[in-house]
Amino acid sequence: MNPDQLAERMGIRITDPNRDRLVGTMPVAGNRQPWGRLHGGASAVLAETLGSVAATKHAADHGCVALGVELSCSHHRGVSEGLVTGVVTPLHLGRTRSAFEIVITDDQGTRVCTARLSCALYAKER
Repeated sequence: MNPDQLAERMGIRITDPNRDRLVGTMPVAGNRQPWGRLHGGASAVLAETLGSVAATKHAADHGCVALGVELSCSHHRGVSEGLVTGVVTPLHLGRTRSAFEIVITDDQGTRVCTARLSCALYAKER
């Protein structure tokens, strides 16, 4: 990732770029809220980053670009250390829209956040 981008600054790494189950991680350290827990906004950044990579892979198959249009996150529990892992699963892969579920878990595999990202696919500008 580009060092000048948010995902790089937050320590997000894609560990498995598989189109059917994309996986990435992010450290909790450096991404906490003032009470020492993982910031909900950091979970949202992880979810949108990973979902956007999956959407971009799908859009490229159709000669398009993907742009996020909706992100929703449900935060289930706090985490204060270690890595969180996001797993992206496609829910819908259409010609003009795509949707993905992103499940974020802690080091013990406990679900921390469930997110859904919807993207619109647009023809690339020539």
